[in-house]
Amino acid sequence: MTAARTWSAGPEPGEEHAPEPWPRGISRQPTMRISDVLAALSPEFGQVSHSKLRFLEEQGLIHPVRTPSGYRQYSPADVERLRFVLAEQRDSYLPLKVIKERLAAMDAGEEPAPVPAPRLAGGSADRSAEPARPRWTVESVAQAAGVDEAFVRSLVSSGLLHESATGQLDAAAPDVVRTATRLAEYGIEPRHLRPLRTAADRSVDLVDQVVAPYRRQQTGSARAQADTLAEELGELLARLHTVWVRRGVDDLG
Repeated sequence: MTAARTWSAGPEPGEEHAPEPWPRGISRQPTMRISDVLAALSPEFGQVSHSKLRFLEEQGLIHPVRTPSGYRQYSPADVERLRFVLAEQRDSYLPLKVIKERLAAMDAGEEPAPVPAPRLAGGSADRSAEPARPRWTVESVAQAAGVDEAFVRSLVSSGLLHESATGQLDAAAPDVVRTATRLAEYGIEPRHLRPLRTAADRSVDLVDQVVAPYRRQQTGSARAQADTLAEELGELLARLHTVWVRRGVDDLG
């Protein structure tokens, strides 16, 4: 476990000439509480939690300081590093080990580093500007995808979309409908896609088996580790499926 540093008014002995880690040019003054950090990150990363931050600290990806009374405090630079880590996980599905290596290379100047946007340098965010997440229904998804409601209903009845008791579809529904619409142009009907959905559900079950021991530990850090592990395993299984499909299609030629 990585211990948080103790607060000090100046650089630690021997660190006066150490190169400034990324991000450069952003305040490293530890003035932010964990609630401030969560408020700054939540507009882009709504699922980030206290336990997630603690887990990333344990993995050595961030190093908040400790006040004399033992509380963790973060700087705007810490928030920027967190934003980079969370974005790499979400957008590139990179494992934490790889993200940590990238950060080390950026710190050493061995890898080009992104330039933080000015709006990220502060410790707060305008939550009032955050758009509300849409609640998808058969009707709204059909309208968004430009298809008949009957087609969306056929995806629900085929088990390709899950509809809650209140008529809500999950956030991925528009992507599923648009992709299924393209496939329908080639004569591939919803009933033909049932095995794909079954295979995906089995992959999810496999991931659940691996992460279940972490979830049972009932600690915030373990739950955060389970979430991170599930994301990484899900991406690896998706990549493997893609490789097999592409290889099989190549063999058809």
